[in-house]
Amino acid sequence: MILTNTETIEGYRIQTLGLVQGSTIQSKNMFKDMGSGFKSMVGGELKAYTKMMEQAREVATGRMIEKAEAMGADAIICVRFNSASVMQGAAEIMAYGTAVKLSKAE
Repeated sequence: MILTNTETIEGYRIQTLGLVQGSTIQSKNMFKDMGSGFKSMVGGELKAYTKMMEQAREVATGRMIEKAEAMGADAIICVRFNSASVMQGAAEIMAYGTAVKLSKAE
C-alpha cells in the first residue's frame, strides 16, 4: 500500500474510491502519568507520551490501511493525522486520506 500526503503519484492515473480513516484512543497508566507530571515541571521531553503517540499513529494508520484494502485500493493519497484530547491523559489519534486505485499513465 502506497501512502502519501500529496494529491498525485507521479507516473500514475488515479481513480478515487473514497475516504478512509482509522483512529485509536490511547492513555498512559496513572503512575507513568504522575512521573510525566513531575517531568513537565522541570522541562524536557515526555518520552512515555512520545512513545504512546507513536504507537497510536501506527495503530490508526494500520486501521486506515485495512479499510483501504477492503475497498480494493492500491494507495492512499492526501494522508493526514489529527489528534485531540479526550480527557486528561488520553488522546485520540486519527489518520485519514483518500483511497485510490492506480493505473500506469501513458
